[in-house]
Amino acid sequence: MRVLLRALKITAFVFALLLLAAQFVRPARTNPPEAPGRALEHHVAVPREVSEILTRSCADCHSNRTAWPWYSHVAPASWFVIDHVNHGRRHLNLSDWSRYDPRESADMLRHICHEARVGTMPLDSYTLLHPRARLSPQDVRTLCDWTEREGREP
Repeated sequence: MRVLLRALKITAFVFALLLLAAQFVRPARTNPPEAPGRALEHHVAVPREVSEILTRSCADCHSNRTAWPWYSHVAPASWFVIDHVNHGRRHLNLSDWSRYDPRESADMLRHICHEARVGTMPLDSYTLLHPRARLSPQDVRTLCDWTEREGREP
């Protein structure tokens, strides 16, 4: 019993040291500057209610306006959060909409509706800690109606 207790103490100590050391491996939490005229709202008409949904449920991972929560400063959670934000921005960045040509823009708008409709966005791991980000059926209808109107290819 004494040996087991000693092994548990050593294991806990090593785990604590590894957790402490992990705090020094810090990927960058960035919010790149937003260039005037590049954001979604400069290229597509975005009604207030749509803007509110996008800000509440999408912008933290899909724009350069990420509000970094407290846990994004603590490894290993920070690694997970920063990786998701970087991946989200690469896939769809509402702050850099001008990078999409008209066809890509239409595809992205359709994709927003699809992801909302099937429930893959926002991610469950995000809504677990940000319950306000969950999309209601009305939010999904609002987004899809908007993307259908605005997503018509020129």
